[in-house]
Amino acid sequence: MSQPSSTRRMLLPLVPLYRLALAFRELRLLLEPARRLRSPVVSIGNLSTGGAGKTPLTIALAQALSARGLRVDVLSRGYGRQSKLAARVLPDGSAKVFGDEPLLIARETGVPVYVALRRYDAGALAEALAGGGQGVHLLDDGFQHRQLARDVDILLLNQRDWQDWLLPAGNLREPLEAIRRADVLAIPANEPELEAALHVWGWNGPVWLLHRTMELTAVSGPVAAFCGIARPEQFFAGLEDAGLEVALRIAFPDHFTYTRRVLEELIANAREKDVTAIVTTEKDLVRLGNLVSIFPKSTPLATARLRIKIENQAEAINWLVNQVRQSSTPEELPSRL
Repeated sequence: MSQPSSTRRMLLPLVPLYRLALAFRELRLLLEPARRLRSPVVSIGNLSTGGAGKTPLTIALAQALSARGLRVDVLSRGYGRQSKLAARVLPDGSAKVFGDEPLLIARETGVPVYVALRRYDAGALAEALAGGGQGVHLLDDGFQHRQLARDVDILLLNQRDWQDWLLPAGNLREPLEAIRRADVLAIPANEPELEAALHVWGWNGPVWLLHRTMELTAVSGPVAAFCGIARPEQFFAGLEDAGLEVALRIAFPDHFTYTRRVLEELIANAREKDVTAIVTTEKDLVRLGNLVSIFPKSTPLATARLRIKIENQAEAINWLVNQVRQSSTPEELPSRL
């Protein structure tokens, strides 16, 4: 396990306190059994604090399962939204009302997306509005949300997680031992050493290899890049891997709320670097809303879209569909499953 940074190392004495809090949480979960929805639930989550690619994988799975004829919806907390009540996400709505990730998923997939502080409430609303019958719920960022029973747990993991520490000295929300709760691990395809380490550790379940690609609008010349995501260095590195010359990098906190003043200052800084365009992520574009009109034609705003594809995807989706089928009675799911 790698050593935390000098700043985070100072927080190592607090790790046992965090472990104690996790132990109390486990006890509470034992005393409060998870609630179950009528339809099967497939959770997509990770161990670390953001930046694992959960949203792109949720989008990919929603599209793949829909293509198989399943009725799919997505359940999400809707981080940062103002209301705690369950609601269906309107694709033309705002991030303040629904949260940036649910809004992005709704726009990209076209499947119904529901948000609520308690994901069970989101699922109950989804099933009420569906008017009966059986579907499949995708639970976005659900590995730690164990108040809702799930039928399949998909856990995203990378080499950085494997070598990280628990909060607050590191970024892990749970210890590595929690991996054993997963049904399938999804890891970067370019980290074969991680798959080998997992098998040595004792993992015998399915492993999905994920290929990440960045789709960009046509851009030439140096660019300025900004984002408000958990791991901005991945975004900047992805742009360079795609062949862009990144002359200016600006990282805001995750789920950052943009203002006109902040963006005007950003544009002024970009002009000083004589860039041809300003690039951001899909999630940031969602949060910008009508503020996209601020960007001038001389330094237009371009969007980099992260896409995830599972290696041998047909085989992986077949496995997932079979798991869903086993969680349902024959009359509940379409025969073409």
